[in-house]
Amino acid sequence: MKSLTIFVLLVCMSAHAGWLKDRIIARMSKTPAPELSATVKVLKVGDTTRYYTIHIPKNYDPKKATPLVLAFHGGGGDMSIQANDKYYGLISKSEQAGFIAVFPNGHSKFRSGKLATWNAGKCCGSARDERSDDVGFIRSLVETLTKDYTIDRKRIYAIGMSNGGMMSYRLACELSDVITGIAAVAGTDNTIECAPKNPVSILHIHARDDDHVMFEGGAGKKAFKDRSQITEFVSVPSTVAKWVKHNGCKSPAKKLSTFCELYSDCLGGVSVELCVTPDGKHSWPGGTKPRGGAGSSALNANDVIWDFFSSLR
Repeated sequence: MKSLTIFVLLVCMSAHAGWLKDRIIARMSKTPAPELSATVKVLKVGDTTRYYTIHIPKNYDPKKATPLVLAFHGGGGDMSIQANDKYYGLISKSEQAGFIAVFPNGHSKFRSGKLATWNAGKCCGSARDERSDDVGFIRSLVETLTKDYTIDRKRIYAIGMSNGGMMSYRLACELSDVITGIAAVAGTDNTIECAPKNPVSILHIHARDDDHVMFEGGAGKKAFKDRSQITEFVSVPSTVAKWVKHNGCKSPAKKLSTFCELYSDCLGGVSVELCVTPDGKHSWPGGTKPRGGAGSSALNANDVIWDFFSSLR
């Protein structure tokens, strides 16, 4: 009798999950496309319509070359989440540091652009499965931005959270003629092929207790309901070792602080930095998780990222 009761409960739970999923899909299907504005833009890439959000700092001077930061949202998110200062604080950092911040929207099955993912190679979701040309999108986006604004072509950076960090790694592999450096938070290098034409500076930030993209590799057992949408993630040590080799770094890691270490003496003057927080799980240090809770307070990701990029000048 007990076994039958458990079986019935499991069936009911499965049915409820299916009903909830169908309801979400139905609601998303009715949600309109993003409304264009001074900050929300559209870009046609071949037959595909892509969206992005842009923030121009108040001190922007079209007579001066300005750094550009492309900020990629996590899997299942969208540009509005990554651009939300409550969660990531990147608008405030743009104002403080003076860079143009652009938040591209990933590949989505819905015209609203919600529940989007990035094709970062082995991950993630429909972007990977439908072979979304996200690299082509970003190349076209940068070309558009450099026509519309006075961008410092030597200071174009990619940063991202989780699947967005993975996308940043793919750009380092395939757009090294465009991207000067990347900063990946809670997302490792899961590219299928990687043969960068030029050295690219790499900053990786990760929590030791990340329960989604595990520090030592693999995907958290309880983090993903549909594991076919992800991959067994590459570990942080393997990711860093890969880029130390790619960049031909000769010097051993040098301790910068309690949480960060730097590999230098690399080709082209680039560097590789790793920052590991003891806590925070799957989050943006110094930020707030969109689903509730705070990121690690061990460091502020935005400050570390901008200090790293500024050191490359």
